[in-house]
Amino acid sequence: MSEQFKGIAAMVLACTIWGLSALYYREIAHVPPLEVLSHRTIWSLVFLLVLLSYSKRLGEVAEVLCQKRALFIIAIAALMISVNWFAYILSVQIGRLVESSLGYYIFPLVAVALGYLFLGERLSRLQWVAVSMALIAVVLLTLGLGVAPWISLILAITMGLYGLSKKSLSCGPVLSVMCEVILLAPLALIWLYGVHELNWQGLVGREGGFFGHGWDTVLLMLVGPLTAGPLVLMSYSMKRLALGTVGLVQYLNPTLQFGVSVLIFMEPFTQWHFIAFAIIWTALGLYSYQSLRKAP
Repeated sequence: MSEQFKGIAAMVLACTIWGLSALYYREIAHVPPLEVLSHRTIWSLVFLLVLLSYSKRLGEVAEVLCQKRALFIIAIAALMISVNWFAYILSVQIGRLVESSLGYYIFPLVAVALGYLFLGERLSRLQWVAVSMALIAVVLLTLGLGVAPWISLILAITMGLYGLSKKSLSCGPVLSVMCEVILLAPLALIWLYGVHELNWQGLVGREGGFFGHGWDTVLLMLVGPLTAGPLVLMSYSMKRLALGTVGLVQYLNPTLQFGVSVLIFMEPFTQWHFIAFAIIWTALGLYSYQSLRKAP
């Protein structure tokens, strides 16, 4: 197999895992989202700790965390990704995975807009049209449903800010995610202590403390590899593929989310959803066409 084929295969596998992960999270939907988020953080840390120990790269983690500027940027990234993870877990539990998929479709266009606002990146005419169409889609969906698609907006904006913050980091995605979960782990441990010992219920007002109770324990532990494993695959693919190719393959993730939400979870899909998605898909077509034109 050529290196390019290996890269594409790794990226397809990563996006497939992400896109179908809602099926897994539905199995632990009875566990409050903050508790799931905490376990996602802790077991991602364990998984990456083993991986980086095996590859003898733990020293690089210490080097990154000793840099004040890098530590500040990683703290911002950690905040953004934790909000993003929480919103995604919540969307599965409350039956709003359609909005989640819309958010990840919008994300590339949000990233383009943030690059223009904060990095001075120039937008082509087609990119301006694509970003404007994304805004129109959100406005129409808000007017049609009578409420803004908050989950979509939170996912798209936090993912965009997450990517923006990591642009200035020289370390790779696996190393930076390791640093992020190191910063988040103390908060996760505090929350899990509160859930198990103090009966904290969090935002949804449900009792937790499911770790240590049979099958739930295994499912919560496997949330870590389910999160960090695709990041390792993405890192592998990014070393072998052009960024434009990586970006196009990433659309597989929200496409699978959309399929799971409508075909398996049978979530409502109104005419307003159809209009919004049709506009977004057209916008992404323009964006992808522009990206391919720029590709060497």
